[in-house]
Amino acid sequence: MHYHHLILRVITKLLVGTIMLFAFYVQFHGDFSPGGGFQAGVIMAAAFILYGIVFGLYAVQVVFPPWLVHKVMALGVLIYAGVGVYSMMLGYAFLDYNAFDPGHPSHGQHNGILVIEFGVGVTVTGVMIAIYYAFAGRFPQISDEDW
Repeated sequence: MHYHHLILRVITKLLVGTIMLFAFYVQFHGDFSPGGGFQAGVIMAAAFILYGIVFGLYAVQVVFPPWLVHKVMALGVLIYAGVGVYSMMLGYAFLDYNAFDPGHPSHGQHNGILVIEFGVGVTVTGVMIAIYYAFAGRFPQISDEDW
């Protein structure tokens, strides 16, 4: 364990939870204020990337293993597509949010947008973390002495 970055490690542990909480805020208040699934997904991924930068790639992969990242990416796409399939099964057009509440279309629109944005957020989180894992896991082509 490296103790020469103690303050950085403590501050990171405090910030990661706060960043995730802010990501949930942006996710679920995106229809009332600026934000939504994409922004929330990037913010959520930033929490894991910060953890990985400070504690190392192995530590973040213990918390969020690569196999789970791949499942999360697929889950987000399935949520998004599932809304469209659900609306088609009820006789509506693909991604017609009125299928969620035919008696009250404005509620259906609101619920449909929340579910769609959640799917986008899950997918973006997974993709951003997968990109970080791909870049951070590469071996450098040039050694430090060659600079």
